[in-house]
Amino acid sequence: DAERFLHDGGFDASKRYFLTAANARDTIVVIDTKTGILVKKIKEGVGATPHPGRGANFMHPKFGPVWSTSHLGDDSIALIGTDPKGHPDNAWKVVESIDGHGGSSLFIKTHPKSTNLWVDAPLNSDEEVYQSVSVFDVNNLDKGPEIIPVAKWAGLNEGAKRVVQGEYNKAGTEVWFSVWNGKAQESAIVVVDDKTRKLNKVIKDKRLVTPTGKFN
Repeated sequence: DAERFLHDGGFDASKRYFLTAANARDTIVVIDTKTGILVKKIKEGVGATPHPGRGANFMHPKFGPVWSTSHLGDDSIALIGTDPKGHPDNAWKVVESIDGHGGSSLFIKTHPKSTNLWVDAPLNSDEEVYQSVSVFDVNNLDKGPEIIPVAKWAGLNEGAKRVVQGEYNKAGTEVWFSVWNGKAQESAIVVVDDKTRKLNKVIKDKRLVTPTGKFN
C-alpha cells in the first residue's frame, strides 16, 4: 500500500511518524507507527530522487516542526510539515523548498541543540561541489548556505576526496565528515565545530579506508 522500493528514512521529531523515500518514484511515504497506517504519499514539491538518510528534523520559524530531505537528482531540499495537531494546515506536505550548493546529495543533518542544517553532495560531478558541504541557519533559511571546504581542510594529496555524511557528536557541538578516497589512497575524517563552522580536528589513520557512517 505504501510505494515500491522504499529506501532511506527516519522518524519525525515526535518519534511517532516514519518518513521514508521511494526514491525511484520521487515520493516520500509517511507511516504512523502507533497505528501501523499509511498516512500519506507525498509527491508534490518533492524533488528528483529524494535521499534523506534519516532526514533532519527542526523547528521552522514559520511552518513549525519539519522533516527535511535532500536529493540525488537535483539540488533542492524539501521541508515537510510533521505536526498534524499543532500545525494541521502544514502537515504531510512540502511547505518549502530551498536550494543546496549542488545535487547528488546523500545525507542531510542537524541536531536538537543546533541551528545548523548540513547538506553534502558527494556524487556531484563538479569537484568544487563534492569536496565541500553547505550549511544553513534554520532560523534564516532565506540567507542561503555557507559553503564549507571540508576536503581542503583534510589536507589529503591525491584522490577525489568526496565529502560525505556529516554526523553530530552526542553533545551536538561537533559535526564529523568523512572524506572518501579510493582503497589505495589516504582518506580522513574531518571534525568541524558546529557553532563556529571552523575546523576542529583532522583524523587520519591507515585503518580509515573510505570511511562512511559514524555512530555514537
